[in-house]
Amino acid sequence: MKILEVEQIREAMEEVGFSTTLLHEGIKESILICRLQIKGMTCTTCSTTVESALNCVPGVKKAIVALATDEAEICYDLQIVTPHQLIDAIEEVGFETILISTGEGKTQVHLKIDGPLDERSVGMVKSSLEALNGVTEVNIDPVLQKVTISYLPDQAGPRNFIEVIELVGTGQLIASVYPEEHGREQNREEEIQQYFHSLIWSLIFTVPVFLTSMVFMYIPWTKRGLGKKVVNMLTIGELLRWILATPVQFIFGRRFYVGSYKALKNGSANMDVLIALGTNTAYFYSIYSSIRAATSKEIKGTDFFETSSMLISFILLGKYLEMLAKGKTLAAIEKLMNLTPDTATLLSYDNENNVVNEMEIDTRLIQKNDVIKVLPGVKVASDGFIIWGQSHVNESMITGESRPVAKGEGDTVIGGTVNENGVLHVRVTNVGSESALSQIVRLVESAQMAKAPIQKFADQISKFFVPLVIAIAFVTWLAWFLAGKFNTFPKSWIPSSMDSFQLALQFGISTVVIACPCALVLATPTAVMVATGVGASQGVLIKEGQALESTHKVNCIVFDKTGTLTTGRARVVRTKLVRKIMALSEFYEMVATAEVNSEHPVAKAIVDYAKSLRGGEENHIWPEVHDFVSVTGRGIKAIVRNKSIIIGNKTLMVESGITISKEASEILDESEQMIETGIIVAINQEIVGIIEISDPLKPGAKEVISLLKSMKVESIMVTGDNWGTANAIARGIGIENVVAEAKPEQKAEKVKELRMQGKIVAMVGDGINDWPALISSDVGMAIGAGTDIAIEAADIVLMKSNLEDIITAIDLSRKAFFRIRMNYVWALGYNIICIPIAAGALFPFTGFRLPPWLAGAAMAASSVTVVCSSLLLRYYKRPKKLDMLECSEVKIH
Repeated sequence: MKILEVEQIREAMEEVGFSTTLLHEGIKESILICRLQIKGMTCTTCSTTVESALNCVPGVKKAIVALATDEAEICYDLQIVTPHQLIDAIEEVGFETILISTGEGKTQVHLKIDGPLDERSVGMVKSSLEALNGVTEVNIDPVLQKVTISYLPDQAGPRNFIEVIELVGTGQLIASVYPEEHGREQNREEEIQQYFHSLIWSLIFTVPVFLTSMVFMYIPWTKRGLGKKVVNMLTIGELLRWILATPVQFIFGRRFYVGSYKALKNGSANMDVLIALGTNTAYFYSIYSSIRAATSKEIKGTDFFETSSMLISFILLGKYLEMLAKGKTLAAIEKLMNLTPDTATLLSYDNENNVVNEMEIDTRLIQKNDVIKVLPGVKVASDGFIIWGQSHVNESMITGESRPVAKGEGDTVIGGTVNENGVLHVRVTNVGSESALSQIVRLVESAQMAKAPIQKFADQISKFFVPLVIAIAFVTWLAWFLAGKFNTFPKSWIPSSMDSFQLALQFGISTVVIACPCALVLATPTAVMVATGVGASQGVLIKEGQALESTHKVNCIVFDKTGTLTTGRARVVRTKLVRKIMALSEFYEMVATAEVNSEHPVAKAIVDYAKSLRGGEENHIWPEVHDFVSVTGRGIKAIVRNKSIIIGNKTLMVESGITISKEASEILDESEQMIETGIIVAINQEIVGIIEISDPLKPGAKEVISLLKSMKVESIMVTGDNWGTANAIARGIGIENVVAEAKPEQKAEKVKELRMQGKIVAMVGDGINDWPALISSDVGMAIGAGTDIAIEAADIVLMKSNLEDIITAIDLSRKAFFRIRMNYVWALGYNIICIPIAAGALFPFTGFRLPPWLAGAAMAASSVTVVCSSLLLRYYKRPKKLDMLECSEVKIH
């Protein structure tokens, strides 16, 4: 499908004799979110460099680079910059980049073509595919025999493409789905393997260096052999260590030179600079010492080859363990991504809607409106709704709800869930990136990318950390060297195997290599990654790190009533006609005709009741409606059969100039006492009847409010319902502070007022009318069964629609930030304590000296310790008190 420019369209129209005027050019910006994987980042300096480079690219609105995931998320304008230009910007600063997704609203499929693929057939295949409706881009790689097609799933699908390719090839070309590429997971596994192989080879050379330096020198016969002179005072041991340490330094330690070069080239200093500086100092001083011994008949050589090689080996070990641990922090996402089955059973129907064929296909070939068969014990292959059959479906892997959910005809199912017992026929509604599973994965990935405010603390420290450490190391070396030169400490302090210069050098090297900014940088993102993943598995979708941080501070929760504290499944319990000017059926005909245009749960209940009066007729054609107006938080107004009809609460009636009679007031008071909502119906400015609506409380609502009180969290209810019903419900569940008959903007004002009082406010809602309050709060929580607008506006989505998950969200946030604080205590404490020790602070008093290789091991262990600390969140269990609640998922039909 070719996209035409405005000027091309204008010229074409003018060529056929028509003058044109541009009235509206449409949207100027096309803002998308691109995700990239970046290889070679070792510390926060690298991620900051990449982030700065991306933010300088014209068209980039915002770029976030996460060291913990080695990924970048870029909000960009496609009309100004392309994803390939973003990749070029990163590669210019020295980092390899892999495209994960462009953010364009297109689905991609990769097909493999078997058969002769010459230039002519490539052209025919490409032009034939581009001619299909819905195809936006076609790329063919003849070498790999791979076709990549971007398309709109509403208009086309992969089976259409296979059919076209095979038709063009006239039997010579056979198309199939390209073998699965694991993408990020595969790249991460490759990087882990690279570190592992580097570590093994490094150890093969380092262990002999260690043995000749630290062990064999204390065994008489090996000492004599290694101590034999080769040239002048140069011994076999020194020469052997030189030979063995060289490949460790320059081959297996090459990544540290590359990282240092990239950092220094970009005007910064990172962890690699510290490693390269420390190991090079030890290595080249050892070469100097060995050359001096080889050219002298009196001066013995004292080398530190074991220091440089052991440093590199320990750091590679630390990096390998860190990569393994970081991989485990992404386990939740990988688990979600692997939920979809590999194959599905596709059903074919004849003209009389009878199944005529069953065929097993790759799930990547499923298209919209396909019907798939799901057997007991088999995973649902794609989102859809049931057209035949009934069963129980286990949705725990998506929503966290442990109990299977009963499903029947018309009910929706989610791809990746497990069919427990019956056979189901499911019509597919969403495929590829549109599926619920893909959207959940994107939400969790975005949350893991977003930086929590507390991370700014580590980012500020890391800016000057490396230069400061280098300065401290230089001062350390200089101080010890000058102290030794001017004999300010006893000669007995100097080990027999070295002089004062070498002692000072060891202190300087130890100071350089023990410092670890990575532990500080990883303290927050690793914990956020694990917590958001765990939250998703518990049915709590946390959209960003800031929401996770704010939630642990929440001390006030504002609840909407309908659909949040109540089930949202309103039903008509009784109807009282104040003026009997029409039959009940005629009354409901008019009321339902007006309400059918509203999406409010109360409107739905009224329409359903009206249908039941007509014998459950589903496709009833309602009379025509004119001048329909929805008054948010009040009710509706319309013209039906040339009569003015107003349906809503007392406030709407008063605002409309309608007098509420004594009889109507008494009926409304009775409804409120029974925790029911009285809906007033006025026709031609006179109250005709009152519809009493019941919306039962959600199971466990009272217990949840009580638990929140025990957690020192205040609960407030803000609703558009009348005061009587609101107060009755609040009393029943233990809420003391109530605001009723509130419009959406008044809900938002109440939230702002609470925030002005210094409270950290969470808003829990489910409807369109909750949207202003959700975005006004510190943390917006949307009920998963609520409207798309509420879910979009919220920071946290409660997938199971259970109130108990509010407590889970708060508790998980508190546990996560306790872990983050512990990580910072460890990371800061490690550097504050270990740097002085490495610099020799304890040496004058205890004689304790930290060898450089041991300092390197400590540095490597510090990062691993922080990541492992965050991984403890994987074992999070929700509060035991929640297990006593009888809260079950609320399913909206």
